[in-house]
Amino acid sequence: MELRRDWAREYARFHDEQGNLISVPLAWTNLADEADPFVVLSQGRAHFRVADLLALAVLIQETRP
Repeated sequence: MELRRDWAREYARFHDEQGNLISVPLAWTNLADEADPFVVLSQGRAHFRVADLLALAVLIQETRP
């Protein structure tokens, strides 16, 4: 893995299983120095379970024309 700074943004670059070079913002990873604002504000709590949100997304997709 390689860490880079381009245009004042930090990125983590790595090769996936197929050998493709992937670049993602460092803030999307657990390598970022800063705490995730959502995690800090929510104090580890959430109003909805992931499974329920995924089911809701399916229902919404099914109701679209």
